[in-house]
Amino acid sequence: MARLSVKKLWVYCFCFSAVLFFLIVTLQVLVELGQFEKKKPHHSDLRGNKQEVDQLNLFKNLLNGIERLSDPGHQYPILVWWSPLTGEGSRLGGCGKNTCFFTIDKTYYDHTMTEGFLFYGTDFNIESLPFPRKPSHHWALFHEESPKNNYKLFHEPSITLFNHTATFSSHSHMPLTTQYLESVEVLKSHTYLVPLSKKNSQRQNLAPLVYVQSDCDPPSDRDSYVRELMKYIEVDSYGECLHNRDLPPPLKNPSAMDDSHFYGILAQYKFILSFENAVCDDYITEKFWRPLKLGVVPVYYGSPSIAKWLPSNKSAVLVNTFASPQDLAEYIKDLDQNDKKYEAYLEWKWTGEISNQMLLTTMKERSWGVQDISQDNYIDAFECMVCNRVWENLNRKKQGLVPRLWQAQANHLSCPAPKSFSLSHGPTRWSSVREVWKPSFEQSKKEARALRQLAERNANFTVEEFWKLVFKDQN
Repeated sequence: MARLSVKKLWVYCFCFSAVLFFLIVTLQVLVELGQFEKKKPHHSDLRGNKQEVDQLNLFKNLLNGIERLSDPGHQYPILVWWSPLTGEGSRLGGCGKNTCFFTIDKTYYDHTMTEGFLFYGTDFNIESLPFPRKPSHHWALFHEESPKNNYKLFHEPSITLFNHTATFSSHSHMPLTTQYLESVEVLKSHTYLVPLSKKNSQRQNLAPLVYVQSDCDPPSDRDSYVRELMKYIEVDSYGECLHNRDLPPPLKNPSAMDDSHFYGILAQYKFILSFENAVCDDYITEKFWRPLKLGVVPVYYGSPSIAKWLPSNKSAVLVNTFASPQDLAEYIKDLDQNDKKYEAYLEWKWTGEISNQMLLTTMKERSWGVQDISQDNYIDAFECMVCNRVWENLNRKKQGLVPRLWQAQANHLSCPAPKSFSLSHGPTRWSSVREVWKPSFEQSKKEARALRQLAERNANFTVEEFWKLVFKDQN
């Protein structure tokens, strides 16, 4: 009996030691995973080839049960991605001297250490929201995309539900206005710059203007304008919208839009029609930055605040300064035929002198990078902004101070109603703005008001309740 008891004791000790060792190793792995994921790539890459992330998530799923046993949420503030951005699981994230536990696991909703909820605007869904909302709960919105992806968030009743924002607006808590610009050096680069003499010789085969769009009839009504412009000047259109010229077969795939060969084709042109899909202050995409990087003059339509972001006062032709497409066409023709006038738009590029101090300061001071593994990407920076603010209030509470309140403002995410161009084709032509986007925008205002009204009840609600309020608002 004594010998059996000793054996049992040894077995128990061995099992306990093994479990303890496994837990210690697992916790260390989780911490290292957190450090690894701080270097994850730009989220657009995560949505493309996600092999590394998928392998990482598979490994984390295997550890899911053990992760719960060693729950970091017992030690660190928990921030739940309620509408996930990248599909990552759970991790510890280091933000300077602070650490938070980030997760997509919604069962953490009522955890005692849960301090906030993160939302990706495009996937923000009224079907399931974290109500009731405690007074201490932080709501944070990340939305860098076009308003057409989720119009209801672009109105004061809905955007002011959030405490923290990272949007394309320069007024948001973490502005993403330069999200498509890697660096100042890329703007100055001569990698794709084609001498004017060669561009002039290419004019025998190429139009002065190039247009590449496959998202047709968006809220900005850009296709209507370009269609009218084509009556007065030649335009090569490679995309599905107003298509009249083919790309080489290997470049027809949308994934080739960042291919060096595609850049080489665009760089031969004198002008690129750079029309955004929506007209909002500070909504500036690759359509503006790409021509500047290639050494082509952008003919720009989109953000009304674009003048604040030009590398120099004369680096783009702004559509809004012309009374009509015909007037714009005449101006482009004049530049095309006058080398001195045209070269004035690229002087900054050849000399490498960017005179816009606001642009230079913004690029120097932003807390994240684009395609730069030496910096956090903007998802990490967003998470850390919220994490550090959560810790600030936790520390204030310990000191007996009143918690600081952050509040989103209407201008953190705001766009005017879509507006169609008044052109010579007349009012009888079908208009996507008139038939689709304007009604959608008007209804989104009602949806924002309904969302606000339900949110102020601070209780779960059904989809039926939401739509009932929306339609009631229409009566």
